Amino acid sequence: MKLTKAQAQGPTRDLLTSTIGAHLDRVAARDPDHPALVMPHQNIRWSYGELVTQVNRLATGLLSLGIKPGDRVGIWSPNRFEWVLTQFATARIGAVMVCVNPAYRLYELEYALNKVSCKAIIAAESFKTSYYVKMLQELAPELNECKPGQLKSTKLPHLTTVIAMGDTHTPGMFNFDDVCSMGTDDHYAQMEQIQRDLDPSSPINIQFTSGTTGNPKGATLTH
Repeated sequence: MKLTKAQAQGPTRDLLTSTIGAHLDRVAARDPDHPALVMPHQNIRWSYGELVTQVNRLATGLLSLGIKPGDRVGIWSPNRFEWVLTQFATARIGAVMVCVNPAYRLYELEYALNKVSCKAIIAAESFKTSYYVKMLQELAPELNECKPGQLKSTKLPHLTTVIAMGDTHTPGMFNFDDVCSMGTDDHYAQMEQIQRDLDPSSPINIQFTSGTTGNPKGATLTH
């Protein structure tokens, strides 16, 4: 018989049949003070209650920027708390987070963003010898002239919004912390409605797999 859904057999736990956001809420409600996220290099140590608060701040901020269910949001970063928030926040509002390899060069970044029609990208300032913000400016020089959220790039026609981590304000880009403060009561209500309408089998993540030949392939994961 052809399988169409994942199945568990033998002495194992049942597969989760809820969305990422709903499951996070249940865990946080059961033990809100339990440690959830520890990032020593960023002086972050959040409980589940604090993590949910931060996830909701980013999720509503993304809604305020016009990110809708099904939109692709790239994340280009090493291990940081912003990466974790982006995964949970996009899943909560039905967007699809696209994992961009931290080692990508310009041509690889261009290929990945265009292949899956990324509408937004959240990027660290730099990592090792890769200067992400400068690379995005090189690939989309229109950033220097546009307002944040209004990018119209020749090479990246689907990308409208760039969100940069860190404190530096860069032309054409939003700052991550500022986006987390943009959500209003209406956006919180919108987030709750979207979450109620989500299906556990909906996509939340695209990861590019490397192969021995050809270009990387986008593998889609669900809740």
